[in-house]
Amino acid sequence: MIEKMKRKILVVDDEINVCKSIRQVILSEDYEVDMALSGEEAIKKDKENLYDLVITDLMMPGISGLELLTSLKTIRPEVKVVMITGYPTIKTAVQSVKIGAFDYIAKPFTPQELRTIVSRAFKKEEAERGEKPTPQIPKGLYVMKGHTWLRKEGKNLVTMGVLFEFLKHIGSITHIEMLQENKSIFQGEVCARITDAERNVHRVWSPATGRIIKVNKGIEEDLTLLKKDPYQKGWLLQIESLNTEKDLESLVLT
Repeated sequence: MIEKMKRKILVVDDEINVCKSIRQVILSEDYEVDMALSGEEAIKKDKENLYDLVITDLMMPGISGLELLTSLKTIRPEVKVVMITGYPTIKTAVQSVKIGAFDYIAKPFTPQELRTIVSRAFKKEEAERGEKPTPQIPKGLYVMKGHTWLRKEGKNLVTMGVLFEFLKHIGSITHIEMLQENKSIFQGEVCARITDAERNVHRVWSPATGRIIKVNKGIEEDLTLLKKDPYQKGWLLQIESLNTEKDLESLVLT
């Protein structure tokens, strides 16, 4: 009987207890999980082991998480990198997605949320092998790569939704929970949570900062709109933006 090859994951944090905790959460019969206590050690270990996924803290002494991401993606563009960040570094986390991070997860997070990101990273990789091209994103949208999109509706009004690229790897959607009207939101914070048939909860990051003025009730009644029409009827929220031009600096224009 041929033994199944385990996925190789590297956890990087300058605190050994944090590394051990994350390792314990994601360790399974499918994953081989190593640890590194610095960016320098992570680069050395990756050269030796060619990890499938690297989970790294953003703020570390010496080589930072962002510098580690840049180094890894320069050498091996195919490697998946997930950033762990605290609230004060959300803006930098958004930038990390722009330069190639698969995703980021903001503290505090639950073990299930971390396992969900790891699972989605590998599902995406498997689906990319021989899959049909993803439907083209309409021109004129601003995107947080691999996650959400933003459309300018006026000087201070934007509409946002979820990219099909994100949605297609999370399976059958069974529930969505969105922030409600008049709530304030900052770019990079969670604006919605999508639950799939396996009870995984996927965080949706807001591409804009401002006040929510309208919620798309239509998708709560028909969840299939999220995937069937993600850029029109499947939109999530309309936001009265505090500083649209500043938010656009972290996004990519299609």
